[in-house]
Amino acid sequence: MVEIHTDSLRRRSNVNFKNINVKIKFKEDTTDNSSTWKNAYKKMKTLAPFLWPKRDCSLQLRVMFCFLLLAFGRVVNLYVPIYNKMIVDSMTLDEKDPSKKLEFRWDWVAIYVAFKFLQGGGTGGMGFLNNLRNFLWIRIQQYTTREVEVELFKHLHALSLRWHLQRKTGEVLRVMDRGTDSINKLLNYILFSIAPTIIDIIIAVIFFITSFNLWFGLIVFVTMLLYIIATITVTEWRTKFQRRMNLADNETRARSVDSLLNFETVKYYSNEKFEVKAFKDAILHYQKEEYKSILTQNILNSVQNLIICSGLLVGSVFCVYLVVEKGELKAGDYVLFATYIVQLYVPLNWFGTYYRQIQKNFVDMENMFDLLKEPQEIIDAPGATDISVKRGAVEFNNVTFGYIPERLVLKNVTFSVPQGKTVALVGPSGSGKSTIIRLLFRFYDVETGSIVIDGQNIKTVTQESLRGSIGVVPQDTVLFNNTIMYNIKYGRLTAEEAEVIEAARAADIHDRISRFPEAYETKVGERGLRLSGGEKQRVAIARTLLKAPQIVLLDEATSALDTQTERNIQESLNKMCVNRTTIIVAHRLSTIIHADEILVLRDGEIVERGRHEHLIGQEGVYANMWKQQLEAKEEKPSIENSLEKSDS
Repeated sequence: MVEIHTDSLRRRSNVNFKNINVKIKFKEDTTDNSSTWKNAYKKMKTLAPFLWPKRDCSLQLRVMFCFLLLAFGRVVNLYVPIYNKMIVDSMTLDEKDPSKKLEFRWDWVAIYVAFKFLQGGGTGGMGFLNNLRNFLWIRIQQYTTREVEVELFKHLHALSLRWHLQRKTGEVLRVMDRGTDSINKLLNYILFSIAPTIIDIIIAVIFFITSFNLWFGLIVFVTMLLYIIATITVTEWRTKFQRRMNLADNETRARSVDSLLNFETVKYYSNEKFEVKAFKDAILHYQKEEYKSILTQNILNSVQNLIICSGLLVGSVFCVYLVVEKGELKAGDYVLFATYIVQLYVPLNWFGTYYRQIQKNFVDMENMFDLLKEPQEIIDAPGATDISVKRGAVEFNNVTFGYIPERLVLKNVTFSVPQGKTVALVGPSGSGKSTIIRLLFRFYDVETGSIVIDGQNIKTVTQESLRGSIGVVPQDTVLFNNTIMYNIKYGRLTAEEAEVIEAARAADIHDRISRFPEAYETKVGERGLRLSGGEKQRVAIARTLLKAPQIVLLDEATSALDTQTERNIQESLNKMCVNRTTIIVAHRLSTIIHADEILVLRDGEIVERGRHEHLIGQEGVYANMWKQQLEAKEEKPSIENSLEKSDS
């Protein structure tokens, strides 16, 4: 299991992670000795829909033709050593029949070379048949990869926010990449390496029994059987080392991604040495497991080599004995035997590698299957219809919710936001303000109570239509590593360029964008880091304006900005909220004094509600918060004046 850090989650959620030990559960046990072939049938059955291109007849024909080429290759492999024997016999005098002359069989030579051209370097070689099959298989391979990756990506987006907050993105992507890559390798190894090798062995045993004698067939059979048994036994033993190495590799990659994503935090606390040491320790742990894996692989190679050479020795000595001492076989028969055995041993020598790779790919696929089996927490109800939002009235009716059963974040919360009105949510950290926003977006489902929009319970409508009718400007605006045009247009992908510019004007960011060298084609960098905080917020406002939602959510949209920038952006926000149902999560109370109603939350409950003027006259929680913020605002100028005097 791989532990994940919860520092970044604590800032974005009302959950107290202090006593929570969140872990990624990709494997039940890192020392699991069970075979990776366990449930192999179920794994292949899960993959089956992606393997056969059911919607593309041309690809289906390619698949069948590839298998015909594979079968033809088995025939060619049989006749290559036979023609080699015939050529040798044609050049050898027959002691039993001295009158028989040598023959110039150029036709046999031509046929032999033609077969070698088709065959290449054996079963695993690069002959014409293999090259043609590989070329035809490219489209099939791409189809399989595409279908699996798209389905997995779709599944990841269907999982809940809770699941994504408990996972490291870098590690998930690593698992996804290795899992999808392993599928095509599995197909190639099983269909075009393991299966042809086994068929060639069966053909060889039958051929030697019928063309030579029972002993040759027995030698080949026993050698192959011992080789396969040894390969499977040792490979099964060393699978646990491969699994441990993969888990260590996952942790190394996740550690590096986590550190680089928190680059600024590392610099703030001068912890570069700590991060480098932690990364080095992760690499050392990986290399320790890698050493064990490579060592056991060398042991397997040595065992395989011993068995192959023993079988070759016994068979060759016996064949030479029958040629020289008994005269039962010709020199061409020895050439046939040696050629066939060597031809057979070349792919067989790779059998261990193929089997190991299959084991490795099954190990790589296990984590991907864990992702595919991850249940969707938030799903549309059977028969769910699109939401119809005409007024945009929002109601919370006795809503109770907790991220974990042990601690409720909201307790019987009830309030309503009439059409076109603005309701503000205030209160200390952890009181449940942002949770209300997440529940309205249906990132989570309420435990008891209901959330209703225009009389429709949001559990009974489709998530896509629900989120399509709501716009949000979050506290931490994260932009795509693309152009400003792309990021604003993301609010409504079908919008024209003129509409994007109009939205930017409404957000008071158009003039600023126009001064950039590349204007709307300016790249914003990863997470929008090339823009200032105010610029990012205005882009987010423009994006929401372009979406033109009937319900607007402002989740502390200006809390991270300076006072002047906040005032400028507040004007844009006020314009956006005109005639729209609005819910504001606010930290600075000065930004919500215009709200039609202010809800004061504490410990998941609404303790006060009313307009600004009403609440500050009650000498309650809101009045105390207002007083504290006024005092802090008055202290700030006095501190600045003191600093100026000390400087002078």
